[in-house]
Amino acid sequence: MEKMKLILLNIIPILIMIGLIVLIKNDYLLTGLYIIIIISSFLFRKEDKEITVFLFGFFVMIISELIFTSTGVETFVRNSLFGLMPVWLPLLWGYAFVVMKRSIKILDL
Repeated sequence: MEKMKLILLNIIPILIMIGLIVLIKNDYLLTGLYIIIIISSFLFRKEDKEITVFLFGFFVMIISELIFTSTGVETFVRNSLFGLMPVWLPLLWGYAFVVMKRSIKILDL
């Protein structure tokens, strides 16, 4: 039960970021808020190599989303990055990779 509580605490920034999507229609303002949330989260708690994990998720998901959108498998109404996807999406994915890393560590996998 303690492990689940720790995992849920790590997920809170992601839930806030997702919740802001419907409230803030300006992608650049939302990107700025995502940057503030991510930096704050790292200042609150940062483990070894998390910046590397974040950057890996950020760039891998840009490439993945580019492939998905270019094939027509996925489309976005908000397309402020390369005309294909929201500019804030790679930030959300990058931080999600960090949360996955933390969760795996909590679960001792």
